[in-house]
Amino acid sequence: MTFDALIVSHGQPSDPDVGEAEIAALAAAVAAHLPEARVEGVTLAAEGRIEALSADRPGALIYPMFMADGWFTQVQLPKRLAEGVGPQLVSFGLDCTLPMLAANWLRQVCTDHGFEPYGTDLVIAGHGSGKSRRVSEATRAFADRVAEDFGPKSVRCGFVEEDPSLTDALSGLGVNAICLPFFAAKRGHVLDDLPEAVAASGFQGIVLDPIGLHPDVPEMIADALHWRATTPDVTSCI
Repeated sequence: MTFDALIVSHGQPSDPDVGEAEIAALAAAVAAHLPEARVEGVTLAAEGRIEALSADRPGALIYPMFMADGWFTQVQLPKRLAEGVGPQLVSFGLDCTLPMLAANWLRQVCTDHGFEPYGTDLVIAGHGSGKSRRVSEATRAFADRVAEDFGPKSVRCGFVEEDPSLTDALSGLGVNAICLPFFAAKRGHVLDDLPEAVAASGFQGIVLDPIGLHPDVPEMIADALHWRATTPDVTSCI
């Protein structure tokens, strides 16, 4: 069967073209795994673009490239979509297959560096929020599921906008430690706040790229879209 899909991210309001280029590249990578689909990427920051794209694609599946559900995915995104578009899938950070992908990655990192998972301290770096607990709850749920699969010595979460801070979470660990950023892209907080926290904490472990940049993510998203297109009566992945 053929179908349309839109992958939607927040984007960068100060420079919309940057986010548009990123999400377009992700959509192209996803489309490579879905020859039967027309997949395009769009950001909420690009004025008028999501309205135009969705109007031209009735029935298109919507994949939110967000780390948690909240105002942007539950209010703004549905409001800006053209009538008849959807359904909307669960956000990227809540996808039930993401923790397994992360755990497999962490095991490979341990192998590459001569670590054993049971001797490794894991830090999940997240955004957090001073307004809503949804973001930190999603981060902690992800961390718990990854730890259950990966089996580290310890697991901590640190946040940019709430406690515990990134600096606190990264402090007091040895070289057998891995920091995995629970972010979709490598900009903003990942380029500024995280390196500052690493320096301030004296963290000596490995800092990975954001989970959203893992090379297996496009195939994961493609699988989610294919599954939803061929299983219309199932509404979520839990």
